[in-house]
Amino acid sequence: MQLDPSIFNFLNTLKKNNNRSWFKENKSVFDMHNKNVKYYFEFFFEQEKEQFNWESFKVFRIYKDVRFSKDKLPYKTHFAIAFHRLKPKFRGGFYVHIQPGNTFIASGFWAPEKDDLFRIRKEIESDSDYFRKVIESKKIVDVWGSIKGNSLKIGPKGFDKNHPAIDLLKYKQFLYVKNFKDQDVFSKDFTKKIRDCFSHLIPFHDYFSDVLTSDLNGQSIL
Repeated sequence: MQLDPSIFNFLNTLKKNNNRSWFKENKSVFDMHNKNVKYYFEFFFEQEKEQFNWESFKVFRIYKDVRFSKDKLPYKTHFAIAFHRLKPKFRGGFYVHIQPGNTFIASGFWAPEKDDLFRIRKEIESDSDYFRKVIESKKIVDVWGSIKGNSLKIGPKGFDKNHPAIDLLKYKQFLYVKNFKDQDVFSKDFTKKIRDCFSHLIPFHDYFSDVLTSDLNGQSIL
């Protein structure tokens, strides 16, 4: 199973004609590509859900919510797919972004809840050496590069501004991102490449899951 290469033709044309009248005229073409993406990643989900402890997956809507955005163009010019884990035991997200010239996958913690972020920071404060060892694992860095994410300009309230791991305490997100070339998207082994990349992050997700389901004494809170 492969994605239809004409998906990029559609997205490129949509980018030049991002208006409701054009989209209405070409809705049947969009529906065809949207169905292709859903079937493609549903097959991937069914194959890999046990390995990654996935509960469900979602193809995001093409329609943008422009109510609170300066960008009033009505449609996204990419396809986005998210894979959700079996909570509360398993944490972390997996994401695939399909777009001409900007296809990437990402995994980690995009918008951790307030309590979860506090718990992660307390773990860093308590044992930053081990935390750093996990996120800077050679197996992860060789495939994904360094961890990414928005961070505070100064340390978070209630934490020592001189803590040796203040760089980690500032993080508000904990993400790994990997880019793909356009031709990769339509190769026969695209999902294999995605699976192999995600599999390198299993120790990272297992560690974070353990942190977020236990207290600082290592006792389960589930």
